[in-house]
Amino acid sequence: MTDSTDLAGRRVGLLASRGEAAQAAAAMLRRRYRWADERDAELLVALGGDGFMLHTLHQMLDGGEVRPVFGMNRGTVGFLMNDWRLDCLGERIAAAKAISVAPLSMRAVTIRGDEWTHAAINEVSLLRETRQAAKIEVVVNGRVALPELVADGVLVATPAGSTAYNFSARGPILPLNANMLALTPIAPFRPRRWSGAILPDDTCVRFRVHDPEDRMVSAVADQFEVRDVAEVEVSLDRSRSMTLLFDPEHALDERIATEQFAT
Repeated sequence: MTDSTDLAGRRVGLLASRGEAAQAAAAMLRRRYRWADERDAELLVALGGDGFMLHTLHQMLDGGEVRPVFGMNRGTVGFLMNDWRLDCLGERIAAAKAISVAPLSMRAVTIRGDEWTHAAINEVSLLRETRQAAKIEVVVNGRVALPELVADGVLVATPAGSTAYNFSARGPILPLNANMLALTPIAPFRPRRWSGAILPDDTCVRFRVHDPEDRMVSAVADQFEVRDVAEVEVSLDRSRSMTLLFDPEHALDERIATEQFAT
């Protein structure tokens, strides 16, 4: 067992998803290195996939104590993770490139008047709950940009999330330093030619659901869902930025840029 100074001379905590591969990797790392208690750590190593990384970031946001995270992929896609390797972890952490990621803030009001707030690292999406298409008014910085969007839904994505659901909905991939947000319709019916917009990241987007009791719509901030919404407001919250650590040759900003040329 090596001393914790081998982990970049810092108090590093270890987190792992419940998956078999992540648990096996955690066991090997615990035998190789000495770890700080998660509550006392100044930096975290997370083992799992993108879902577990999002879970880890949300746990920190909810707890109010945000710390840098170095992820290693023991899940499926691992776009937000580094490659898994047992050796030289301290050196990797010391040489890691820090990437700042700011979350979206969602405020959703239901048809009953209940109000919910939640953060989203990837995207906030509005989705129809029934067989009927959603009818949604889109307001940008207080101005009605679209009086009525008829679609399966609509989403706002950060650059970090632009390669996820946003890209599947044919939205644009945004470079990480673009200071932009993607506003993307999901299976739009009217206006037929509207494919979305790219907005400055200081923009406030408000969605008003038409006929919300008949054409019910849910709002989802990453994995957190609020059903039967009447109005949803989305904006970027720079005051809650988080830091992800990446191997320099595997950094998130460069991989997002490369995704624009994927075939």
